[in-house]
Amino acid sequence: MNKNHFAAIALFLLLITIIISCQKFEPAAPAEDSILDGPVENLTSAQNLQHLAGDVGFNDQVFTAATGLGPVFVATSCGSCHAGDGKGHPFTTLTRFGKNDSLGRNEFDHGPQLQERAIPGYAPEKLPEGTSFAKFMPPINTGLGFIELVSEDDILAMAVGNVNNPDGVRGHPNWALLPTYIKIRPNSKNQGNRYITRFGKKASTYNLLHQTILAYNQDMGIASSFDPSDVFTLLDTDPEISDKIIRDLVFYLQTLKTPIQRDQHNSDVIRGKDLFVQIGCESCHKQTLKTGVSPVLALDNKNFHPYTDLLVHDMGPGLDDGYTEGSAKTSEWRTAPLWGLGLAPKSQGGQFFLLHDGRARSIDEAIRMHGGEALVIKNRYNALQENEKQKVIKFLNSL
Repeated sequence: MNKNHFAAIALFLLLITIIISCQKFEPAAPAEDSILDGPVENLTSAQNLQHLAGDVGFNDQVFTAATGLGPVFVATSCGSCHAGDGKGHPFTTLTRFGKNDSLGRNEFDHGPQLQERAIPGYAPEKLPEGTSFAKFMPPINTGLGFIELVSEDDILAMAVGNVNNPDGVRGHPNWALLPTYIKIRPNSKNQGNRYITRFGKKASTYNLLHQTILAYNQDMGIASSFDPSDVFTLLDTDPEISDKIIRDLVFYLQTLKTPIQRDQHNSDVIRGKDLFVQIGCESCHKQTLKTGVSPVLALDNKNFHPYTDLLVHDMGPGLDDGYTEGSAKTSEWRTAPLWGLGLAPKSQGGQFFLLHDGRARSIDEAIRMHGGEALVIKNRYNALQENEKQKVIKFLNSL
Protein backbone atom coordinates (compact mmCIF):
# COMPACT_ATOMS: atom_id res chain seq x y z
CA MET A 1 0.00 0.00 0.00
CA ASN A 2 1.47 3.35 -0.98
CA LYS A 3 1.45 6.44 1.19
CA ASN A 4 -1.47 8.04 -0.69
CA HIS A 5 -3.72 5.03 -0.09
CA PHE A 6 -2.73 4.91 3.56
CA ALA A 7 -3.44 8.64 3.98
CA ALA A 8 -6.86 8.28 2.30
CA ILE A 9 -7.85 5.38 4.56
CA ALA A 10 -6.65 7.27 7.63
CA LEU A 11 -8.65 10.35 6.60
CA PHE A 12 -11.75 8.23 6.00
CA LEU A 13 -11.48 6.61 9.44
CA LEU A 14 -10.94 10.00 11.04
CA LEU A 15 -14.10 11.37 9.40
CA ILE A 16 -16.13 8.36 10.57
CA THR A 17 -14.80 8.85 14.11
CA ILE A 18 -15.74 12.55 14.05
CA ILE A 19 -19.26 11.83 12.77
CA ILE A 20 -19.88 9.18 15.44
CA SER A 21 -18.47 11.42 18.15
CA CYS A 22 -20.65 14.35 17.07
CA GLN A 23 -23.76 12.16 17.09
CA LYS A 24 -23.07 11.29 20.71
CA PHE A 25 -23.13 14.99 21.62
CA GLU A 26 -26.19 15.93 19.56
CA PRO A 27 -29.18 16.78 21.77
CA ALA A 28 -31.82 14.09 21.73
CA ALA A 29 -35.14 14.94 20.12
CA PRO A 30 -37.70 16.01 22.74
CA ALA A 31 -40.17 13.37 23.81
CA GLU A 32 -43.40 13.59 21.85
CA ASP A 33 -45.43 14.09 25.02
CA SER A 34 -43.27 17.05 26.07
CA ILE A 35 -44.15 19.29 23.11
CA LEU A 36 -47.44 20.69 21.83
CA ASP A 37 -46.70 21.33 18.18
CA GLY A 38 -46.70 18.72 15.43
CA PRO A 39 -49.25 17.26 13.02
CA VAL A 40 -51.87 14.67 13.89
CA GLU A 41 -50.86 11.17 12.83
CA ASN A 42 -51.96 9.52 9.57
CA LEU A 43 -52.29 12.58 7.36
CA THR A 44 -51.86 11.93 3.64
CA SER A 45 -48.79 13.26 1.83
CA ALA A 46 -50.82 16.13 0.38
CA GLN A 47 -52.26 16.96 3.79
CA ASN A 48 -48.81 16.94 5.37
CA LEU A 49 -47.60 19.39 2.71
CA GLN A 50 -50.53 21.73 3.40
CA HIS A 51 -49.90 21.44 7.13
CA LEU A 52 -46.26 22.44 6.59
CA ALA A 53 -47.31 25.38 4.41
CA GLY A 54 -49.63 26.54 7.18
CA ASP A 55 -46.84 26.07 9.72
CA VAL A 56 -44.69 28.51 7.74
CA GLY A 57 -47.52 31.04 7.65
CA PHE A 58 -48.15 30.69 11.37
CA ASN A 59 -44.61 30.61 12.74
CA ASP A 60 -42.33 32.17 10.12
CA GLN A 61 -44.33 34.99 8.54
CA VAL A 62 -43.55 38.22 10.42
CA PHE A 63 -45.43 41.26 9.16
CA THR A 64 -43.96 44.72 8.73
CA ALA A 65 -45.41 48.03 7.60
CA ALA A 66 -44.30 47.12 4.08
CA THR A 67 -46.31 43.88 4.13
CA GLY A 68 -49.48 45.31 5.66
CA LEU A 69 -48.88 45.42 9.40
CA GLY A 70 -51.11 47.85 11.29
CA PRO A 71 -50.98 50.78 11.22
CA VAL A 72 -52.10 49.86 14.75
CA PHE A 73 -51.64 46.31 15.99
CA VAL A 74 -50.94 43.95 18.90
CA ALA A 75 -48.51 41.43 17.39
CA THR A 76 -46.40 41.02 14.26
CA SER A 77 -46.96 37.29 13.77
CA CYS A 78 -49.15 34.43 14.91
CA GLY A 79 -46.27 32.59 16.53
CA SER A 80 -45.29 35.57 18.67
CA CYS A 81 -48.40 34.99 20.82
CA HIS A 82 -48.34 31.17 20.67
CA ALA A 83 -44.72 30.05 21.01
CA GLY A 84 -44.49 26.36 20.18
CA ASP A 85 -48.30 26.43 19.81
CA GLY A 86 -48.47 26.96 23.56
CA LYS A 87 -50.19 29.44 25.86
CA GLY A 88 -49.37 33.11 25.81
CA HIS A 89 -47.66 35.26 28.43
CA PRO A 90 -48.81 38.46 30.19
CA PHE A 91 -46.80 40.41 27.60
CA THR A 92 -49.00 38.95 24.84
CA THR A 93 -52.43 39.33 26.44
CA LEU A 94 -55.20 40.95 24.43
CA THR A 95 -57.42 43.71 25.81
CA ARG A 96 -61.10 43.50 24.83
CA PHE A 97 -63.44 46.34 25.72
CA GLY A 98 -66.78 48.03 25.26
CA LYS A 99 -69.22 45.11 25.07
CA ASN A 100 -71.02 44.85 28.36
CA ASP A 101 -74.34 43.10 27.74
CA SER A 102 -75.61 39.88 26.21
CA LEU A 103 -76.62 41.69 23.01
CA GLY A 104 -72.95 42.24 22.27
CA ARG A 105 -73.38 45.97 21.75
CA ASN A 106 -70.15 47.95 21.55
CA GLU A 107 -69.98 51.52 22.79
CA PHE A 108 -66.93 52.46 20.71
CA ASP A 109 -66.28 52.43 16.97
CA HIS A 110 -62.77 51.05 17.39
CA GLY A 111 -63.76 48.14 19.64
CA PRO A 112 -63.72 45.40 20.61
CA GLN A 113 -59.92 45.03 20.84
CA LEU A 114 -57.26 47.49 21.86
CA GLN A 115 -54.39 47.82 19.40
CA GLU A 116 -51.70 49.06 21.78
CA ARG A 117 -48.79 49.21 19.31
CA ALA A 118 -48.35 51.21 16.12
CA ILE A 119 -46.00 51.56 13.17
CA PRO A 120 -43.94 54.80 12.97
CA GLY A 121 -46.08 57.86 12.32
CA TYR A 122 -49.15 56.51 14.10
CA ALA A 123 -50.23 56.55 17.74
CA PRO A 124 -51.19 53.35 19.57
CA GLU A 125 -54.77 53.16 20.75
CA LYS A 126 -55.67 54.00 24.34
CA LEU A 127 -58.46 52.43 26.32
CA PRO A 128 -61.51 54.73 26.37
CA GLU A 129 -61.83 56.18 29.85
CA GLY A 130 -64.32 54.52 32.16
CA THR A 131 -65.07 51.54 29.94
CA SER A 132 -65.19 47.92 31.03
CA PHE A 133 -62.51 45.63 29.67
CA ALA A 134 -61.03 42.15 30.00
CA LYS A 135 -57.56 40.72 29.42
CA PHE A 136 -57.41 37.55 27.33
CA MET A 137 -54.40 35.25 27.58
CA PRO A 138 -53.64 33.52 24.23
CA PRO A 139 -54.53 29.79 24.56
CA ILE A 140 -52.68 26.71 23.35
CA ASN A 141 -53.43 25.81 19.73
CA THR A 142 -53.11 22.05 19.70
CA GLY A 143 -56.12 19.82 19.14
CA LEU A 144 -58.28 22.67 17.85
CA GLY A 145 -59.37 20.68 14.79
CA PHE A 146 -60.91 18.07 17.06
CA ILE A 147 -62.82 20.71 19.04
CA GLU A 148 -64.07 22.24 15.78
CA LEU A 149 -65.67 18.92 14.84
CA VAL A 150 -67.71 18.30 18.02
CA SER A 151 -71.35 18.23 16.91
CA GLU A 152 -73.75 20.92 18.05
CA ASP A 153 -76.10 18.17 19.20
CA ASP A 154 -73.41 16.97 21.61
CA ILE A 155 -72.81 20.52 22.88
CA LEU A 156 -76.54 21.02 23.49
CA ALA A 157 -76.79 17.60 25.16
CA MET A 158 -74.08 18.60 27.66
CA ALA A 159 -76.09 21.70 28.52
CA VAL A 160 -79.29 19.70 28.97
CA GLY A 161 -77.43 17.15 31.11
CA ASN A 162 -76.71 19.82 33.71
CA VAL A 163 -80.26 21.10 34.13
CA ASN A 164 -80.74 19.15 37.36
CA ASN A 165 -77.12 19.07 38.46
CA PRO A 166 -77.28 19.05 42.29
CA ASP A 167 -74.05 21.05 42.58
CA GLY A 168 -75.57 24.02 40.77
CA VAL A 169 -73.56 23.57 37.59
CA ARG A 170 -75.56 24.71 34.56
CA GLY A 171 -73.82 26.13 31.48
CA HIS A 172 -75.11 26.94 28.02
CA PRO A 173 -73.73 27.41 24.53
CA ASN A 174 -72.80 30.90 23.48
CA TRP A 175 -75.04 32.14 20.66
CA ALA A 176 -73.43 34.86 18.57
CA LEU A 177 -73.83 36.85 15.37
CA LEU A 178 -71.60 35.65 12.54
CA PRO A 179 -69.77 37.59 9.82
CA THR A 180 -71.00 37.10 6.26
CA TYR A 181 -67.91 35.12 5.17
CA ILE A 182 -68.75 32.22 7.50
CA LYS A 183 -70.22 29.16 5.83
CA ILE A 184 -72.85 27.78 8.18
CA ARG A 185 -72.57 24.05 8.88
CA PRO A 186 -75.37 21.84 7.51
CA ASN A 187 -78.16 21.43 10.11
CA SER A 188 -76.56 24.11 12.30
CA LYS A 189 -78.73 25.25 15.20
CA ASN A 190 -79.77 28.87 15.53
CA GLN A 191 -81.64 31.29 17.76
CA GLY A 192 -82.94 33.83 15.29
CA ASN A 193 -79.82 35.18 13.58
CA ARG A 194 -77.41 33.77 16.18
CA TYR A 195 -75.49 30.50 16.02
CA ILE A 196 -73.59 28.29 18.47
CA THR A 197 -69.98 29.40 18.78
CA ARG A 198 -67.18 27.53 20.56
CA PHE A 199 -63.70 29.11 20.34
CA GLY A 200 -62.22 31.84 22.54
CA LYS A 201 -62.44 32.73 26.22
CA LYS A 202 -66.15 33.46 25.85
CA ALA A 203 -66.71 30.78 23.18
CA SER A 204 -67.60 33.61 20.80
CA THR A 205 -66.14 32.41 17.48
CA TYR A 206 -67.73 29.83 15.21
CA ASN A 207 -64.85 27.94 13.62
CA LEU A 208 -61.12 28.18 12.96
CA LEU A 209 -61.55 30.32 9.85
CA HIS A 210 -63.52 32.82 11.95
CA GLN A 211 -60.83 32.72 14.66
CA THR A 212 -58.03 33.16 12.12
CA ILE A 213 -59.59 36.10 10.29
CA LEU A 214 -60.25 37.89 13.58
CA ALA A 215 -56.63 37.34 14.64
CA TYR A 216 -55.23 38.68 11.37
CA ASN A 217 -57.49 41.73 11.46
CA GLN A 218 -57.58 42.58 15.18
CA ASP A 219 -54.15 41.37 16.29
CA MET A 220 -52.02 42.38 13.31
CA GLY A 221 -54.14 44.84 11.34
CA ILE A 222 -54.01 42.60 8.27
CA ALA A 223 -56.94 42.98 5.86
CA SER A 224 -58.10 39.97 3.85
CA SER A 225 -60.73 39.21 1.24
CA PHE A 226 -62.79 37.76 4.10
CA ASP A 227 -62.56 40.91 6.21
CA PRO A 228 -61.18 43.85 4.19
CA SER A 229 -61.71 46.42 6.94
CA ASP A 230 -58.79 48.50 8.16
CA VAL A 231 -58.68 48.57 11.98
CA PHE A 232 -57.49 52.18 11.98
CA THR A 233 -59.72 53.89 9.40
CA LEU A 234 -62.58 51.36 9.60
CA LEU A 235 -62.74 51.58 5.79
CA ASP A 236 -62.35 48.65 3.43
CA THR A 237 -58.97 48.21 1.81
CA ASP A 238 -57.24 45.77 -0.55
CA PRO A 239 -56.34 42.34 0.86
CA GLU A 240 -52.89 42.22 2.44
CA ILE A 241 -52.71 38.43 2.58
CA SER A 242 -53.76 35.76 0.11
CA ASP A 243 -56.69 33.39 0.56
CA LYS A 244 -54.29 30.46 0.07
CA ILE A 245 -52.09 31.48 3.00
CA ILE A 246 -55.17 31.82 5.18
CA ARG A 247 -56.61 28.46 4.18
CA ASP A 248 -53.25 26.73 4.67
CA LEU A 249 -52.95 28.28 8.11
CA VAL A 250 -56.49 27.20 9.04
CA PHE A 251 -55.63 23.67 7.90
CA TYR A 252 -52.47 23.79 10.02
CA LEU A 253 -54.57 24.62 13.10
CA GLN A 254 -57.10 21.93 12.20
CA THR A 255 -54.46 19.23 11.92
CA LEU A 256 -52.30 19.92 14.98
CA LYS A 257 -52.05 16.87 17.22
CA THR A 258 -53.79 16.59 20.56
CA PRO A 259 -51.63 16.96 23.68
CA ILE A 260 -50.35 13.65 25.04
CA GLN A 261 -50.83 12.92 28.73
CA ARG A 262 -47.67 12.09 30.66
CA ASP A 263 -47.21 9.71 33.63
CA GLN A 264 -50.59 8.11 32.96
CA HIS A 265 -49.72 5.00 34.96
CA ASN A 266 -48.34 6.82 38.00
CA SER A 267 -50.40 5.84 41.06
CA ASP A 268 -50.66 9.44 42.30
CA VAL A 269 -51.83 10.61 38.86
CA ILE A 270 -54.45 7.85 38.76
CA ARG A 271 -55.66 8.71 42.26
CA GLY A 272 -55.67 12.43 41.40
CA LYS A 273 -57.88 11.76 38.40
CA ASP A 274 -60.28 9.75 40.56
CA LEU A 275 -60.52 12.65 43.02
CA PHE A 276 -60.98 15.13 40.16
CA VAL A 277 -64.03 13.17 39.02
CA GLN A 278 -65.24 12.42 42.56
CA ILE A 279 -65.47 16.06 43.66
CA GLY A 280 -67.35 17.00 40.48
CA CYS A 281 -64.82 18.76 38.25
CA GLU A 282 -65.91 16.66 35.29
CA SER A 283 -69.34 18.33 35.37
CA CYS A 284 -67.70 21.06 33.28
CA HIS A 285 -64.31 19.64 32.33
CA LYS A 286 -65.64 16.68 30.32
CA GLN A 287 -62.89 14.16 29.82
CA THR A 288 -64.01 12.67 26.50
CA LEU A 289 -65.67 14.23 23.47
CA LYS A 290 -66.06 12.92 19.93
CA THR A 291 -65.54 14.44 16.50
CA GLY A 292 -68.12 14.15 13.77
CA VAL A 293 -67.60 13.45 10.09
CA SER A 294 -64.50 15.03 8.55
CA PRO A 295 -62.92 14.88 5.08
CA VAL A 296 -59.62 14.51 6.94
CA LEU A 297 -59.73 10.84 7.95
CA ALA A 298 -57.26 11.44 10.78
CA LEU A 299 -59.96 13.61 12.43
CA ASP A 300 -63.05 11.63 11.41
CA ASN A 301 -65.22 10.20 14.23
CA LYS A 302 -62.46 10.20 16.84
CA ASN A 303 -62.74 10.16 20.63
CA PHE A 304 -60.43 12.68 22.28
CA HIS A 305 -59.81 14.03 25.78
CA PRO A 306 -59.85 17.85 26.05
CA TYR A 307 -61.50 18.22 29.50
CA THR A 308 -64.07 20.83 28.42
CA ASP A 309 -67.78 20.97 27.59
CA LEU A 310 -67.46 24.03 25.27
CA LEU A 311 -70.21 25.75 27.29
CA VAL A 312 -70.05 29.08 29.08
CA HIS A 313 -70.60 29.03 32.85
CA ASP A 314 -71.21 31.74 35.43
CA MET A 315 -67.96 31.83 37.40
CA GLY A 316 -69.10 34.35 40.00
CA PRO A 317 -68.31 37.98 40.79
CA GLY A 318 -64.61 37.33 41.34
CA LEU A 319 -64.14 36.57 37.63
CA ASP A 320 -66.62 39.18 36.34
CA ASP A 321 -64.67 41.73 34.29
CA GLY A 322 -67.73 43.60 33.08
CA TYR A 323 -67.12 42.61 29.45
CA THR A 324 -68.80 40.02 27.28
CA GLU A 325 -69.19 38.62 23.78
CA GLY A 326 -72.18 37.00 22.11
CA SER A 327 -74.94 35.84 24.46
CA ALA A 328 -72.59 35.23 27.40
CA LYS A 329 -73.00 37.36 30.51
CA THR A 330 -70.04 39.31 31.87
CA SER A 331 -69.36 36.66 34.53
CA GLU A 332 -69.64 33.73 32.10
CA TRP A 333 -66.59 32.03 30.60
CA ARG A 334 -66.11 29.00 28.41
CA THR A 335 -64.82 25.92 30.22
CA ALA A 336 -61.11 26.03 29.44
CA PRO A 337 -59.78 22.78 27.92
CA LEU A 338 -57.28 21.33 30.40
CA TRP A 339 -55.23 19.27 27.97
CA GLY A 340 -51.70 20.63 27.68
CA LEU A 341 -52.03 22.35 31.07
CA GLY A 342 -48.85 20.87 32.51
CA LEU A 343 -46.83 22.13 29.52
CA ALA A 344 -48.04 25.74 29.87
CA PRO A 345 -44.90 27.00 31.69
CA LYS A 346 -42.77 26.05 28.67
CA SER A 347 -44.24 28.98 26.74
CA GLN A 348 -44.90 31.17 29.78
CA GLY A 349 -41.37 31.81 30.97
CA GLY A 350 -41.17 28.79 33.26
CA GLN A 351 -44.21 29.60 35.39
CA PHE A 352 -48.00 29.44 35.25
CA PHE A 353 -50.30 32.28 34.22
CA LEU A 354 -53.77 30.70 34.31
CA LEU A 355 -57.46 31.60 33.95
CA HIS A 356 -58.66 33.87 31.16
CA ASP A 357 -56.25 36.70 32.00
CA GLY A 358 -53.33 34.91 33.64
CA ARG A 359 -54.14 36.16 37.15
CA ALA A 360 -53.66 32.70 38.74
CA ARG A 361 -50.01 31.79 39.26
CA SER A 362 -50.53 28.12 40.06
CA ILE A 363 -53.04 25.35 39.42
CA ASP A 364 -54.10 25.45 43.06
CA GLU A 365 -54.69 29.20 42.88
CA ALA A 366 -56.72 28.83 39.67
CA ILE A 367 -58.99 26.28 41.36
CA ARG A 368 -59.44 28.51 44.41
CA MET A 369 -60.52 31.41 42.19
CA HIS A 370 -63.46 29.44 40.80
CA GLY A 371 -66.84 30.68 41.99
CA GLY A 372 -70.43 30.86 40.83
CA GLU A 373 -71.49 27.53 39.37
CA ALA A 374 -68.17 26.00 40.48
CA LEU A 375 -68.42 27.10 44.13
CA VAL A 376 -69.67 23.78 45.55
CA ILE A 377 -66.99 21.84 43.70
CA LYS A 378 -64.26 24.29 44.72
CA ASN A 379 -65.32 23.88 48.34
CA ARG A 380 -64.99 20.10 47.98
CA TYR A 381 -61.47 20.60 46.66
CA ASN A 382 -60.66 22.87 49.60
CA ALA A 383 -61.93 20.18 51.99
CA LEU A 384 -59.54 17.54 50.65
CA GLN A 385 -56.52 16.50 52.69
CA GLU A 386 -53.35 18.28 51.59
CA ASN A 387 -51.89 15.09 50.11
CA GLU A 388 -55.10 14.57 48.14
CA LYS A 389 -54.94 18.10 46.72
CA GLN A 390 -51.38 17.41 45.61
CA LYS A 391 -52.55 14.31 43.77
CA VAL A 392 -55.26 16.30 41.96
CA ILE A 393 -52.63 18.85 40.95
CA LYS A 394 -50.23 16.10 39.88
CA PHE A 395 -52.97 14.67 37.67
CA LEU A 396 -53.68 18.11 36.13
CA ASN A 397 -49.95 18.63 35.58
CA SER A 398 -49.87 15.35 33.65
CA LEU A 399 -52.33 16.60 31.06
